[in-house]
Amino acid sequence: MSLMLPKAVENGFIAVIQPLIKLFSRFKVNPNWFTTLGLILNIAAALAFALGSKYGTRNDLQYVGWGGFLVLMGGICDIMDGKIARAAGLSTRFGALYDSVLDRYSEVIMFLGMGYYLIGHDYFYESVFCFIALGGSTMVSYIRARSEGLKLDCKVGLMQRPERIVWLGFGSMFCGLSLYFVDPGYVWIVNGIHVFKPIYLFTGPVVIVAIFANYTAVQRMYHSHKLSLQLQAEEEKLPDKKEIPV
Repeated sequence: MSLMLPKAVENGFIAVIQPLIKLFSRFKVNPNWFTTLGLILNIAAALAFALGSKYGTRNDLQYVGWGGFLVLMGGICDIMDGKIARAAGLSTRFGALYDSVLDRYSEVIMFLGMGYYLIGHDYFYESVFCFIALGGSTMVSYIRARSEGLKLDCKVGLMQRPERIVWLGFGSMFCGLSLYFVDPGYVWIVNGIHVFKPIYLFTGPVVIVAIFANYTAVQRMYHSHKLSLQLQAEEEKLPDKKEIPV
């Protein structure tokens, strides 16, 4: 269980979409369609953020909300493709590769849209964290792929892809929904420090992902290092075939 995404939340979400998984599995729908749809939805999310930068104002957070909603919809497709593939017996090596590649493109495009929005509205420091989050997210995925290529199981970490999607998607969506509950220009100040602004519902998760994605990359490096030492020790214990008497 990840501290960043409690198991109860994950199981509850899976239970909600389980009927759809069963339906599409029954009709043998190609899971690659959902992988592709996930990419399209993330492109739409990036466009929503970009439109918010070009046509919106700092106080017009509806574009952020729509961007977050589309990120979550893309995340649902990302979950469904794998589960449908397994449930319908449609798993293939190329399907796994296709899923991984499009997931990386989806994430890069999503962060591109978010960064464009932040830069367009002069959130300089937040845009830097967005870039750091992109780098950390990319390294988390790369370290796992490289480790597994070296026969090292590497699925550990606090901020994996589902956690990143949940934090960024819900944070952005709630930022947009805050328009209905609080003035977008509202600022809560304590001792001269800006404790809360509605935009923080969006930028806060970006900072959290930036920190913990890179922490997760370090976690995976350390985990793979330990596994490699264990495997090396086990290999050294094996007798050399040349020394085995015939």
